[in-house]
Amino acid sequence: MSAAFSVASPIAHGGRLDAARRAYPDAPQPWVDLSTGINPHAYPLPEIAPEAWTRLPDDDAFAGLDAAARAAYRAASDVSIIPGAGAQAFIQLLPRVFPARRVGVLGFTYAEHAACWSACGAIVGTVDALDELARFDAAVLVNPNNPDGRIIPPDALAPLAQEMTRKGGVLVIDESFMDFTPRSSAVALASMEGVILLRSLGKAYGLAGLRLGAALCAPSRAAFLRATLGPWAVSGPAIQVGARALADLHWRAAAAARCAADAARLDDALTRAGFDLIGGTSFFRLGRHDEARSWHRRLCEKGLLVRAFPERPDWLRFGLPGDEAAWDRLTTALEVG
Repeated sequence: MSAAFSVASPIAHGGRLDAARRAYPDAPQPWVDLSTGINPHAYPLPEIAPEAWTRLPDDDAFAGLDAAARAAYRAASDVSIIPGAGAQAFIQLLPRVFPARRVGVLGFTYAEHAACWSACGAIVGTVDALDELARFDAAVLVNPNNPDGRIIPPDALAPLAQEMTRKGGVLVIDESFMDFTPRSSAVALASMEGVILLRSLGKAYGLAGLRLGAALCAPSRAAFLRATLGPWAVSGPAIQVGARALADLHWRAAAAARCAADAARLDDALTRAGFDLIGGTSFFRLGRHDEARSWHRRLCEKGLLVRAFPERPDWLRFGLPGDEAAWDRLTTALEVG
């Protein structure tokens, strides 16, 4: 039995159950995937109108999605909202639309940002302090951060946004995990020429497979993004589901409360198992343990996939179990060791 497994992508991501099954063929079935930072209690899918499948999305459909997103994100009228196939689509697109020679990324964070800018020829540097980002042509930060949940308040980001605007640079703020902490959003900065803010429906709404996200920015920046994406950047079904989900503020409030309670329950289980809690969001928790690699292997042997970090061998990230059977398997595994 292998103690490790590889993935096809050059960057390791969560959710690779196929690789886990190959590496641990004797693990009990079904696997419990705790390796992603996704709400396990997804927004209930509405009935999708047949024409959403058979017709290209029209202006009214996009207008409905825009209105729902604008209200959900509390975006002002002078902010453009561009839908796309998840935040990842924009992460890969931005370096091509707004090329920069020197790019600073506030680390340790989601690796796709640095990889995509590097692939477009930029010299990418990872920094530890926010004020260091001002010396770059483009700056990137994930807020709340993945994997430690660090949140930088909007007031602290404003000087950097102003500096990037002044010198014609760009500040990318990836808010993929922001939905349940809306007061921490930097959406008030999104109208500035130097700011592009990213949002996703894959995390809080548990709809990663829908592939729907958005970029919020000044109209001048939006024009370049829209031209590059083309007229139908997202599908009719995604528009219909996304508009419904974003408008359902009651569901979002209830989901936020449920995830917060589950995160506290997970903290308790991890603490009792000897993990030092060093961060996270209400979608996932980050723990440190001197024997993290051994824990990762033992959990995989029990059919429980959590997220390991080659760059931080003493870290493990745990997503929320989706039902009581999954909770029982995890807590039993943590108690037995």
